[in-house]
Amino acid sequence: MPLYDYKCDDCGPFEVWHKMSETSMPRACPDCDAIASRIFTAPNISLGSGSLMQKIGTPEPRLVQRKGEPAKPVNQSARSGTRPWMLGHAAERL
Repeated sequence: MPLYDYKCDDCGPFEVWHKMSETSMPRACPDCDAIASRIFTAPNISLGSGSLMQKIGTPEPRLVQRKGEPAKPVNQSARSGTRPWMLGHAAERL
């Protein structure tokens, strides 16, 4: 259940845990039982926690080094006939 902030005109702000389906219901102040209005606040998200950094990873990207040259791509021969719709095969059909 989320924690919601309310403000009583006489007593000041207070917090209430309740279901999301109950947000439209009015809340009474716990001190004076007057009807309080809901205060909309920013969500409390902690970005500095260690568990969040473990999920995201390190703050800096790691350096990737290539070992050797990449292999050259192997071209398919036009005589293989496996892809007649390609431009390289159109000359054989003429």
